[in-house]
Amino acid sequence: MKIWIVIAAFNEEKMIGEVIDSLRFYDYENIVVVDDGSVDKTFDVLKSKKVHTLTHCINRGQGAALQTGIDFALSKNADIIITFDADGQHFAKEIKDIIKPITLGYDVALGSRFLNKKTNVPVFKKFVLKGGAVICRLFYGIKLTDTHNGFRALSKKAAKKIKITEDKMEHASQIIDEIAKHKLKYKEVPVTIKYSEYSMNKGQSIFNAVKILYKMFVNKFLK
Repeated sequence: MKIWIVIAAFNEEKMIGEVIDSLRFYDYENIVVVDDGSVDKTFDVLKSKKVHTLTHCINRGQGAALQTGIDFALSKNADIIITFDADGQHFAKEIKDIIKPITLGYDVALGSRFLNKKTNVPVFKKFVLKGGAVICRLFYGIKLTDTHNGFRALSKKAAKKIKITEDKMEHASQIIDEIAKHKLKYKEVPVTIKYSEYSMNKGQSIFNAVKILYKMFVNKFLK
């Protein structure tokens, strides 16, 4: 099976090289990184790593970058597409675990930090994420423990059906909505999240969490 890794990167010059090296250490060579309008040296690092690189001229947001990368992977006839964060939070060694449900007939595998007792989730983040899980169940009827985890696997069927039109962080909720809409078979998989000062500084604020909730409400009930 042809596995492609899709990474959205915005101003990730400090970590993206290490992330690519970790993927190659585990023999994942089909990697496409979407440089989403970075103003630092992200593109230079990607060039030095000789990785497939697509560029957005302006910063559109993670959702838009992932859709660009997914479209590219599909054009390369990918069988399984992995979305993987650029900030070093995910572990390449766990890709084999998140792929397994797809090989067993599931359409989507979703990483969950709450199914892995090794992940010590900061209190505020845990509160926000648990609240998001409740809201997603109410809005979409999808029961999950972790709704905003960027580590996921899509079968070719799912990647073709799921259309990400939310350019920014609301895309994670939209993917869940698309799973429900298309009645895709999904499974959560325990994954480890590495929290560092770097990744926490890039994390979502309470203001952004409120914006995401507002956008979810608008998309669900007012469109």
